[in-house]
Amino acid sequence: MMILTREQLEDRLAALHQASLELVKDISPEPLLERIAALACEQVQARYAAVGVIGKHGELAQFITVGMTPEEMAKLEHPPVGLGLIGALMRSHETIRLPEIEADARSVGFPPNHPYMHSFLGVPIHLGETQLGQIYLTDKIGASEFNPDDELVIETLAAYAAIAISNARLYEELRQRDIILTRRNEDLALLNDLASTLASSPEVDEILDKALSRVVSSQDVGAGEVFLREENGRSLRLVLHRGSTDEPLWTQDRFPTGEGMVGLAATSGKPLFLIIPTKNERFLRKSVVKDALHQIACFPLTARSGVLGVLCVATSHGKVLDDREIQLFSAIGSWVGTAIENVRLNLQDRRLAILEERERIGMDLHDGIIQSIYAVGLTLEHARLLMDGDKQQASRRIDQAVSDLNSTIRDIRTYILDLRPRQLHEENLISGIERLVNEFHANTQADVALRGPSDGLSKLPDNNAIALFHICQEALANVAKHAHAHKVSIVLWASEDRALMEISDDGRGFDAQKMNLTIGHGLANIQTRAHAVGGDVEITSEPNEGTTILAWVPLTDETESTSG
Repeated sequence: MMILTREQLEDRLAALHQASLELVKDISPEPLLERIAALACEQVQARYAAVGVIGKHGELAQFITVGMTPEEMAKLEHPPVGLGLIGALMRSHETIRLPEIEADARSVGFPPNHPYMHSFLGVPIHLGETQLGQIYLTDKIGASEFNPDDELVIETLAAYAAIAISNARLYEELRQRDIILTRRNEDLALLNDLASTLASSPEVDEILDKALSRVVSSQDVGAGEVFLREENGRSLRLVLHRGSTDEPLWTQDRFPTGEGMVGLAATSGKPLFLIIPTKNERFLRKSVVKDALHQIACFPLTARSGVLGVLCVATSHGKVLDDREIQLFSAIGSWVGTAIENVRLNLQDRRLAILEERERIGMDLHDGIIQSIYAVGLTLEHARLLMDGDKQQASRRIDQAVSDLNSTIRDIRTYILDLRPRQLHEENLISGIERLVNEFHANTQADVALRGPSDGLSKLPDNNAIALFHICQEALANVAKHAHAHKVSIVLWASEDRALMEISDDGRGFDAQKMNLTIGHGLANIQTRAHAVGGDVEITSEPNEGTTILAWVPLTDETESTSG
């Protein structure tokens, strides 16, 4: 065994130092390990060298060799798995140097087709207390075994290798994080773009078309489909297919909830996955395998009201969906489900608005124009009774009826123009009710007492004042038609936050307990008018004891205060 002089060893270590500095610059894992193995061979004149790297769980994650030909490598059944001397060095913190491998008790021999080796030098690669890997050297050229100088040189190399491997790992982690961050930013951009697109789409078909087109074009998706829950809630129907495949993914275009992947995803509300080819899904179309699709995933379209449908995506790449992709498609499913729900709610709101407008028109006609025409009828009926006795009074009543009809015609014209009769005629609430009282007295001859604040509740918002006006108009019409009262009392006053109106009569009254069962348009309109402006109505009555209607509305416009 040849021992180097002190000067020779120092020169050798200096050369190693210069060569090792280049290692630290290398940040690509596999080329770095190859360079470490080649440098180790060069420094100690070994025929074979290898560098092993320990994985996160203590396993032999990488094993890079130098000296064996590709043909020799191809003949091996499998790479080393950490047995024998390799395993012993993985578990050791000390260098192992042997003149003959097979003579050591820790050796398990060589696998079939493996070159026969004799001398051995193994050095662990440590970074602090952590072992990152090992350097293996066999068959020293020109000598029967490795010497202490070789051991010192390789231990020095291992120290440099530890720094280089650590740097390469850090760089790889940063690179992977950068890739993940870039993909997540791309995903967020897609979701943001998709959200903006879906928010501006007024129709469900348009939402589905835009969403599925974006998914297929921007992701590694070969085909995509959307199933929507039908009105019966018990089945889902295929409504859209996009992608490279001409035929749908499934043999059925309808699935009962709980049947097949589509029905199960809708029932569970969780994503389901299927690797192709498979024998476990009987509803999968056979042509899907020929279309080189690798995996099918079904994501529920979720909203606040539940699962509205299922998004099916078929990937064309050879790997399963990772956590990021699953999160992305799940988020898309939630976006699409929410967008569909919003469109349907908007449609319901429009339908409700139409119904409310029809109800308002009916109330306006009933409370305004129809009541006015009814009053004209009472006036003419009174005139007919006066024709034989007091023709002059009868003539005045007819003139009044003509004037009232002209006023009603003006209301009809106004109603046609803006669908809202202006029945206060620029009056305040008290003045408007005085006009109603005069008309009522002239038509019924009943005594009416009206009391109210001197300012006429002038600060009351217009909508609330009109509501009380219509309530009074409806109440007086009911008295004229049904009560046959002799006396009517109308009192208006204001509290700290309310305007109140009480209308009492001494007429026939009715059974209040049965009122809700037989309630007519008149009383229903009174309640609706009050509730529409945030107020309420209390109606009390007894047969032959008259009726009292107490209505109140807020002194401020609650709609404005709420929105402000």
